[in-house]
Amino acid sequence: MRFEIRRDVLRLALPVLTEQSFFILLGIVNTIMAGRISREAGAATGAVDSINVIFINFFAALSIGATVVVAQYIGQRNIRMANEAVKQALVANTLISTASAILIWILGDWILHMLYGKAEPAVMSAMQTYLNITLIGYPLMAITQVIWGCLRGAGDTKTPMKVNVLMNILNIVLGYVLIYGLHVKNIHFSIDIDGQGVRGAAIGITLARGIGTLLAILIIWRGVSVIRLKNLRKFRFDPGIQRSIFSISSPSGSESLLFNGGKIITQVFIAGMGTVALAANTFASSVVAYMNLPGLALQTTLTTMVGQAMGRQDINEAERTFRYIVKLGTLCTTALGLITLPLSYWLARMFSSDADIVQLTTHIIQLNCLFMCFWSASFVIPAGLKGAGDARFAMWATMAGMWLFRIVMGYILGIALGFGIMGVWMGMFIDWMLRAALFYRRMVSGKWKAMSVIGRAATPANTPPVDAN
Repeated sequence: MRFEIRRDVLRLALPVLTEQSFFILLGIVNTIMAGRISREAGAATGAVDSINVIFINFFAALSIGATVVVAQYIGQRNIRMANEAVKQALVANTLISTASAILIWILGDWILHMLYGKAEPAVMSAMQTYLNITLIGYPLMAITQVIWGCLRGAGDTKTPMKVNVLMNILNIVLGYVLIYGLHVKNIHFSIDIDGQGVRGAAIGITLARGIGTLLAILIIWRGVSVIRLKNLRKFRFDPGIQRSIFSISSPSGSESLLFNGGKIITQVFIAGMGTVALAANTFASSVVAYMNLPGLALQTTLTTMVGQAMGRQDINEAERTFRYIVKLGTLCTTALGLITLPLSYWLARMFSSDADIVQLTTHIIQLNCLFMCFWSASFVIPAGLKGAGDARFAMWATMAGMWLFRIVMGYILGIALGFGIMGVWMGMFIDWMLRAALFYRRMVSGKWKAMSVIGRAATPANTPPVDAN
């Protein structure tokens, strides 16, 4: 049985790991390219991406509802309802994301001045440019997230991987050309594109996301695995399916908004510490994102596998999978922390040649490495709880950790006691430790086993999972 779990974990997790690697590489390359323009450009793109990440994660959180519902219908072998859930989630999330983009476009300048009013004028101007262009990508990201979430719920992690790898390669190429320009002349043709700096970075990433969205729609329209988007013209909102989806999406989306909103508040603390601190925070966060990669891949895998097992009513398999993946996540993230620790200075040098920024970035990365052993329990366990339908506990525990500990302790240590950005990051690690304890206790209590998202079906407990790959 352990061999079967290990096989299924690798089958699902390796494509997600590859996909996430390229996704984070996209952000890192953009940050490096912007940082090489100027320290103001690096600080500006990092600050706006902190806002964009709130909505990227919000759309991803909303798509978790679709992942869980599709996974549980697949576990019941109810392919018709799984495909209906795809349509319901896609339409609902497109409407929500479009409304979000319009709202942020209206309030954009006010938000930037409220959050980063102390930023230098050059940084503020670059922020406004970058935000206004990347807003176009909000509905694109939401559509793509839902489609990939539904495919993962059906057990297909390879298709999202392939498209996202292509999208990230396109972003690197487009970003480089649009940021720095391209000038080629020979006897056959001439290319003369002027570099547009921060504006070019925003246009490049938005174009890449648009191409990725078109490919995702085409794939699901033609059909892949057991998932196919059809009869969209006859679409009608189904209250039952919407309730099932939003029983997971609503607490997950609320959790994401409040959690990442809290991160923005800590970003405000850092913005008041100057451009060096803001740039170092951006660069260190990019390195840390790579350290989290195995855990991020296991999050998606755990949600899918627990969801399908719960759909089959195989509680024992769900529990075995749950414990195995959490242990694996702890081992992987701890090992990456130990490997990264001696490389911290060289990683910081990738982003900037400014000695002050490099030194501060190095210290942040080193501190983060020491606390990676708590990351899996803080972030992987709630993914399993959501797969079972226990999303509300995950929401309340995450909110408590963020608002009662990360923000409060970040302010006390970083500002009141004068430890600066290192104190703000220490507040984050205290949050990790608290949530790790809460989530671990919830996992071993077994209360999540009694949860239900789509209702029980008379499906035999030994029905094998759907292999969409």
